[in-house]
Amino acid sequence: MAKLSLLERRLEPSDSLLVIGLATAFSIGLALFIGGFLFLPFDANPVDAYLTMLQESFGSLRGFGFTLVKATPLIFVGLGTIFAWRSGFFYLGFEGAILIGAAMAVWLALLTGPEAAIGPLPPVLFFPAVILASFAAGGLWAGLVGVLRGRFGGNEVLISLMMNYVAIFIINYLVSGPLRAPGDLPQTPRIPQATDLPFILPGTRAHAGILIALATAFLVWLILRKTPLGYELIVAGLSPRAARYGGINVGNRLILAAFAAGGLAALAGLSIVLGVQFRLLDGISEGTGFVGIVAALLGKLHPAGVVIASLLYAGMEVGADAMQRRAGLPSSVIFIVQSLIVLFILASDILRYYRLNVAALSRAPGSTEADTVTLHEG
Repeated sequence: MAKLSLLERRLEPSDSLLVIGLATAFSIGLALFIGGFLFLPFDANPVDAYLTMLQESFGSLRGFGFTLVKATPLIFVGLGTIFAWRSGFFYLGFEGAILIGAAMAVWLALLTGPEAAIGPLPPVLFFPAVILASFAAGGLWAGLVGVLRGRFGGNEVLISLMMNYVAIFIINYLVSGPLRAPGDLPQTPRIPQATDLPFILPGTRAHAGILIALATAFLVWLILRKTPLGYELIVAGLSPRAARYGGINVGNRLILAAFAAGGLAALAGLSIVLGVQFRLLDGISEGTGFVGIVAALLGKLHPAGVVIASLLYAGMEVGADAMQRRAGLPSSVIFIVQSLIVLFILASDILRYYRLNVAALSRAPGSTEADTVTLHEG
């Protein structure tokens, strides 16, 4: 007997914004609905708690400014993830690249202080210089992993993870030794105020780093989608054998992807030290390198998706603090809700490859055909 499938496989994955948007919205709604049951033992109203989270992160200028601040480094890391993973280079060393980029930015800022050897630089010179220097430092840091993978066949996952610890110890050495400020705390002196990223929203902490991140997102999209280099990187990631057959030097493309990924992550470190902390200290990345990977996956490895996912995740973090204070919920409940949203959005990717079979849904009970609905690839 003929079988009807509830889901049928698409001829090719759907990149429709409507499909992706509906699947994402449904996933978020389902996660919030299930997560709401966790609030009941604490006598908290889930609707009020969620409205508080939304109001705190997006409903006020001050809260939206904090959301932009938290989203900025996530966007940079997410863009680096796109560049690397689209090219078949599964780099996980973004934490280390963030720290190296932050160290370079602080060192250059201190070098151009009023009493430093170089002396003050006008913003029109300092900011392009510090962006290029941080990008180059992070690029060289990750590029080393690319060389080990592209030239010697090393495992980039293990190497990049181990290099994260090397970067942590380098920062620990710098803030405890050569760059340490007078006092007991392991941190550098405060950078000159002239090197701070300017604030863009009055009365908030939102800084110009978000503008740099948005411009970078457009540049990444332009390179990957509209240039021959982007085509070669994507082909090398999809099928290295086919790329080599077509004359593409896969090893060089991997090294280039590693350099770009590390450089983009280094800009995340720059945005943290020049826009938030204004000095280098231990633990400055706070897991941003791994959360940025999640943002990239939530954004379907698309630059626009990364921006939206980063804003969403940052908004949840900002709103979760307020929700915890006002509703009296433990932080573990907030983390569970965040995890549910991430998991459901990732699981919704199945709708890019399958679609509902209308014939199976409309089949009346008691039909002469098989009334057992199965899931298969069709």
